[in-house]
Amino acid sequence: MIGKISGRLEYRAADHVLIDVRGVGYIIYLSDRTMALLPNVGEAVALFTELLVREDNLQLFGFTTLLEKEWHRLLMSVQGIGAKASMSILGALGAEGVSRAVALGDVNAIKVAKGVGPKTAQRVVLELKDKAPAAMALGGTLVAAQGDVVAEAEVIESVAAVIEPSSAAAQSEALSALANLGYGPGDAAGAVAQAAGEMPEADTAGLIRAALKLLAPKG
Repeated sequence: MIGKISGRLEYRAADHVLIDVRGVGYIIYLSDRTMALLPNVGEAVALFTELLVREDNLQLFGFTTLLEKEWHRLLMSVQGIGAKASMSILGALGAEGVSRAVALGDVNAIKVAKGVGPKTAQRVVLELKDKAPAAMALGGTLVAAQGDVVAEAEVIESVAAVIEPSSAAAQSEALSALANLGYGPGDAAGAVAQAAGEMPEADTAGLIRAALKLLAPKG
């Protein structure tokens, strides 16, 4: 299995690129959003990849983050969602946008992707709703591994110190997920704390949904 490719960007087409790795060229299909993030032709590039195996074809799909790759895997598990539809959804919303839409049950956001109808969008939300928190927490872990959320870690520690052990994990996971979506540690902690206070028995998924509603722009 080819999980990551690093090399020189040889050329780019409408939906794929060719990356030269020590004389071997790999054709990798990308979403529009990922394509826009790539460097210029001739420059170094690295992508996480997923290999799709068919009877008559092998295709590599590329992603700039592991969160995007994980959402591609989850989307592909939904009936009616193939590689093309998955890349269309990720191209329209991005990994963070998919996380937000699925967590909130926002079918309308999913169906804006080209080639994705209302029924398919509804299946995405229904089948992946319970899996969204784990994917979102993965994104938070990746950010933390880059050393960018020291402040968030401090907030998690301080909040965990005053909550019941049974709910500490759920709140920490919710905080990590919100950080991955771009919310500041203070805002995220406040929303999660309020959600936990109103729903003391809520699991990670419930806390994320409630916190996102609290953080949503009013009016």
